[in-house]
Amino acid sequence: MTMQKKTAHQIASVLTEALPYIQRFKNKIIVVKFGGNAMIDDALKRSFARDIVLMKSVGLTPIVVHGGGPQIGEMLAKLGKSTRFIDGMRVTDDETMNVVEMVLGGSVNKEIVHLINRLGGKAVGLTGKDGHFIQAKKLNAVDSETGEPVDLGYVGEVSAIDTGMLDMLSQSDFIPVIAPIGVGENGHSYNINADLVAGKIAEELNAEKLILLTNTAGILDKQGELLTGLSLADIDALIADGTISGGMIPKTRCAIDALKGGVTSVHIIDGRVEHAVLLELFTNQGVGTLLLNH
Repeated sequence: MTMQKKTAHQIASVLTEALPYIQRFKNKIIVVKFGGNAMIDDALKRSFARDIVLMKSVGLTPIVVHGGGPQIGEMLAKLGKSTRFIDGMRVTDDETMNVVEMVLGGSVNKEIVHLINRLGGKAVGLTGKDGHFIQAKKLNAVDSETGEPVDLGYVGEVSAIDTGMLDMLSQSDFIPVIAPIGVGENGHSYNINADLVAGKIAEELNAEKLILLTNTAGILDKQGELLTGLSLADIDALIADGTISGGMIPKTRCAIDALKGGVTSVHIIDGRVEHAVLLELFTNQGVGTLLLNH
């Protein structure tokens, strides 16, 4: 077989496998949380942007929510501002919140929008303060070691999502790219975990899928093997026996809430793999953990 014929055969094979998924998810909302190594490595950033553009071009409705913790930390260090974390959450005073807004709503958001647009998409950058569509309240946190309440400053949680703007954008040719900054009743900005924002948006829009990019292969068993096809009962059992622990617990809690809120499925996938989103959506084997509401 010549190289041209071999390549054509491979393309046809990929398209044949992908076609049923494309047809099944046409016009369905797919919320994707973009974070981890995929936001730092240039090749991974480009492959992610291509995935989002292709999803839109074949009739899916992608909505991107992004993080930016390392970029915030880097900027704070340049400004000589120290950072304190409690249970993985950044204590956010007024000065830190200004940096969060500058980095997330400015440089990080604009870079993602630019990448998608350069590759043929029509992305629009937003923060939750635009039209006050992400309404927030202060997160009341407790120190896991002492059990005492702790003040994280302007770290928030979602109190409500106004979906009007997202409906308008996503039903057109545009791809919303959202920085997870909410606004409180007093008009002050709040820094919100991007997984939680993505999950709440997926719930409110009755999304078909919520996809969370991570720096691991997905949820692993105690032998390090990938687990997939998990139910809500499976997740509870894996948390109870310590298989799911540490930083994976907030992601799985987010997944549980999204599933209970009506999202059809949640995918925790390996963002270190090029085109991870397309591989998870359009291939039988996927590249991460699938969680289902059953």
